[in-house]
Amino acid sequence: MVELLMYEYLLEHLPDPESPLVQVPVFMEIPEKPPAKFVVIEKTGSRKSNHVETAMITIQSYAGSMYMAARLNEAVKDAVEKSVETNVISAAKLNSDYNYTNETQKRYRYQAVFEITPL
Repeated sequence: MVELLMYEYLLEHLPDPESPLVQVPVFMEIPEKPPAKFVVIEKTGSRKSNHVETAMITIQSYAGSMYMAARLNEAVKDAVEKSVETNVISAAKLNSDYNYTNETQKRYRYQAVFEITPL
């Protein structure tokens, strides 16, 4: 469920680093015909303690160059950090981010891993 909250949030709050008035496409799986630049959200785990759920979410930033993938990754980190200003997410902690270029598909990507706690 947390991944759906973040997906819905990023659909409206992830500006393209090259054209800030345009939103970057957000998916929960790689589309059959992917655009030149997009992100994919995936939940990789979760835990619950004292009735508080926390989920590990990875967000992969794909672009046509390493430079643009890195810039998109920074935009993702900024957007997720601001998600706590909503009444849906109570905490968003960056666990790590790194170059995660897909050698098989020859696609540049970065991956950011977050711990997300919904309200």
